[in-house]
Amino acid sequence: MTQPSPTAAVLIIGDEILSGRTADTNLNTIARFVTALGIDLKEARVVGDVPAQIIDALNTLRAAHDYVFTTGGIGPTHDDITADCVAQAFGVALPEHPEALAILARRYGDDFNAARRRMARIPEGGTLIANPVTDAPGFQIGNVFVMAGVPKIMTAMLEDVAPRLRTGAVVHSRTLRVTGVGEGAIAETLGAAARAERQLSFGSYPFGAGSDGEVGTNLVVRGRDAALLDAAVASLSDALGERGVTATLQP
Repeated sequence: MTQPSPTAAVLIIGDEILSGRTADTNLNTIARFVTALGIDLKEARVVGDVPAQIIDALNTLRAAHDYVFTTGGIGPTHDDITADCVAQAFGVALPEHPEALAILARRYGDDFNAARRRMARIPEGGTLIANPVTDAPGFQIGNVFVMAGVPKIMTAMLEDVAPRLRTGAVVHSRTLRVTGVGEGAIAETLGAAARAERQLSFGSYPFGAGSDGEVGTNLVVRGRDAALLDAAVASLSDALGERGVTATLQP
């Protein structure tokens, strides 16, 4: 029996995200990262710098999914409380990690102050996630990967995370572009295709009138069986053609 593909969730932490002061891009980066590994991203949450909310969300997500990726809240300031919350969620202490301490001491030298030393605190039992940008490490504990909120740093940390993950069958996708008609004109045909091939995912993503006045929708079909996917897309294209709708397969 084929083992099901792993599932994942993302927990984005930070008041600055909820206030709108900072635009999150980490979710998109992680989604693309796990999809390429055949891991299904099933859920994403955003919480502020509130310990009870972080702990509750983390415990819920780590119980429901194979992997949880958190971003934000592991810097040197007072509101960087992610490590504290993760330790509480797992019910473990939060000591200074000798290797993290050494990394940070080398990085900052005489400027290694008490605030920067906070970044060496790692929940007991955790292992470090390398940070090739600023050296301050993230960490993994259980199925939870705790990473920086700064997009450049978070993306770099994923290089060290990838080898630790169980991968699954990659999801393939095909896009049919339909122009000149709205979603309502093709909804029945798309629904019939989805009912006929329940192993696949069918989505409709409309685009509005741009500078060229073009209106239409992109029909995206996704699945792990490439042969089944291609057959379903061809069938959908034919069905649309029978209704006088032209669909163009995108490269």
